[in-house]
Amino acid sequence: MTKKRLQAILTLAASKRVLVIGDLMLDEFVWGKVGRISPEAPVPVVEVTGESFYPGGAANVARNLREFVRGTSVIGMIGSDQGGRQLRGLLEKERIEMADAIEDSSYRTIVKTRIIARQQQVVRVDREQLRGSSAEQIALVSKSVERQLSDVDAIVFEDYGKGFLAADLVAQVSRLARAAGKIVTADPNPRHRIDWRNVTAVKPNRSEAFLAAGVPWSDPVDPPDQDAALLEVGRLLLEKWDTKYLLITLGEQGMLLFEGDGVRHHIPTKARQVFDVSGAGDTAIALFTMALCCDASAREAAEIANHASAVVVGKLGTATVTREELIASFDGDGIG
Repeated sequence: MTKKRLQAILTLAASKRVLVIGDLMLDEFVWGKVGRISPEAPVPVVEVTGESFYPGGAANVARNLREFVRGTSVIGMIGSDQGGRQLRGLLEKERIEMADAIEDSSYRTIVKTRIIARQQQVVRVDREQLRGSSAEQIALVSKSVERQLSDVDAIVFEDYGKGFLAADLVAQVSRLARAAGKIVTADPNPRHRIDWRNVTAVKPNRSEAFLAAGVPWSDPVDPPDQDAALLEVGRLLLEKWDTKYLLITLGEQGMLLFEGDGVRHHIPTKARQVFDVSGAGDTAIALFTMALCCDASAREAAEIANHASAVVVGKLGTATVTREELIASFDGDGIG
């Protein structure tokens, strides 16, 4: 992809609006240093030097999008607790709309706490309540989507398997979006059985793809486009979900894009340093969707998503990529 083509896509993105639906979370990072082992148990003692909070899950997808598009909104569930208030405040600060998010006083907002010492994650503590959406809540979401659909260019489903994305909710919203000719993408959770048949593209990682296809795990083969097991997984998922595009992220091997007509493309990784993979999948689905709704081909969208993911894994915390960083990433490839 030339820099001129990238610039054209990013210019179009500035006029787009994207809705993200899925599991909302608050990511907490506790930063510190380890100087000794606890006398109580053979574990390190982390001396805390600071704390950071970021929007997580579906909220992080919206945060990645907000760097590029005119507007972003999220629909998910939060509680009336401190975590919910913090998440709402963070999203408001980043001008991400959540007027249609469901606030339930009986629900505990999902909080993931990562304790980091010397740039290494020591432990992660999850505070979460797995609970599905009620019929009333699904109806509310469908009405919200229908109301704002004319002003939306794309919809992203972000499924962390926490229960908000009920099969009925996905089916209703997908039908509405497809009838309106909108781009719809999904970042799936294979342990959460959902039919993605009405979406434009699905983006699992390698392990998620194998689980979703019901194929026993096998070690990666290099290059990926000659990995027989992976190619069979791609074929099965394209047939199962009947989606236009399937993008499988492969970590250090990059990405493998499958198109419905049997064409596939391997996009090698651009990552030079990997400090933290937290949220890298969120960045990939965000930028892939952004590019698709800006008339990019699926291969161009995958290249952009690949470059963006390479930037965020080089940062600590639940990070995003800026327009300038994305362009600089392509500059590093010597693309004119």
